[in-house]
Amino acid sequence: MSTQSPTVPTDFSVEALIRSFMTIILSEIGDKTFFIAAILSMRHPRLVVFLGALGSLALMSILSASLGHILPALLPKKWTQVMAGVLFLVFGSKMMMEAREMGGKGREKVEEEMREVEEEIEEDEIEAGGSIPLERLEEGEAVPSSSGARKQKKLSSSVAEGVRNFCSLILGPVFVQSFVLTFLGEWGDRSQIATIALGAADNVYLVTVGTVLGHTCCTALAVIGGRYVSSKISVKHVTLGGAALFLIFGVIYLYDALASSAEELSIPIPVGES
Repeated sequence: MSTQSPTVPTDFSVEALIRSFMTIILSEIGDKTFFIAAILSMRHPRLVVFLGALGSLALMSILSASLGHILPALLPKKWTQVMAGVLFLVFGSKMMMEAREMGGKGREKVEEEMREVEEEIEEDEIEAGGSIPLERLEEGEAVPSSSGARKQKKLSSSVAEGVRNFCSLILGPVFVQSFVLTFLGEWGDRSQIATIALGAADNVYLVTVGTVLGHTCCTALAVIGGRYVSSKISVKHVTLGGAALFLIFGVIYLYDALASSAEELSIPIPVGES
C-alpha cells in the first residue's frame, strides 16, 4: 500500500468540470434536498433558505471531493478510475430501473417525496419548538408529554440540540434548519457518492467547483419555484437522462483506466504506414 501524500492535481481539464456539473444537475432535480429547499422557501424567507441549503451542499461537496482526492494516495490511479466507472454504471443502471418503474411522468414519486419531506420538516420543527402544527392537532395527534420517551430522547441528543441552539442564536433558526435538513438529506445520497468518485478520478478543484455550481443552480431553482417546476417537468425523463449520463461516464472512466493500463504496459498502437 502506498503511503505518499496526495499531490496537487495539474490536469485542469474542462471535461471534469462539465461532468461534475451535469452529474449534480441530473441527480438533484426532484431529489429530497430539492424539495427541502422548495418547501422551506414557502414558509420562510427564500434568501435565508437558499444560503442555508447552499452552505450545507457546498460543505458536503468539499468534503466528498476531498475524500475522493485522498483515494489515489492509497490506490493506483487506474484503480480509482475503475471504481468510479463501476459506480457510475451501477448508479446508471439503478436509475434506469427506477425510471422504468415510474408511471406517466413520475408524478407519484414526486408526491411521495414531497410528503416525506413535509413530514421531516414538521418533525424537525416540533423538536426545535416543542409544538405540533394546528392541522396535525385537528387530526387527533396528541401533544408529546414531558416525561418518558421525550425525556430519554432529550438526554440522548442534548449535545446536538445545544450546538444547534447556539448556531441558531448566531445564524438564525431558519438558516440552521435549512442547513441541517439539507445536510442530513444529502448524506449518503447518490450525488455524494458520485462526487467522491469524481474527486478520485478527476481534478479535485474542478470537481468541487462543478458540483458547487450544480448545487447552486438546483437550489436556486428549488427556492424560486420548486413546487411549480416539479409539477411541470417529467421526473421520469430527468431520471432517464441522468441514467444515460451516468452510464456514459462509467464507460468513459473504464476506457481511461484501460488506456492508462495500456500505456504502462507499453502496448504499441499500430499506425498506418505512409
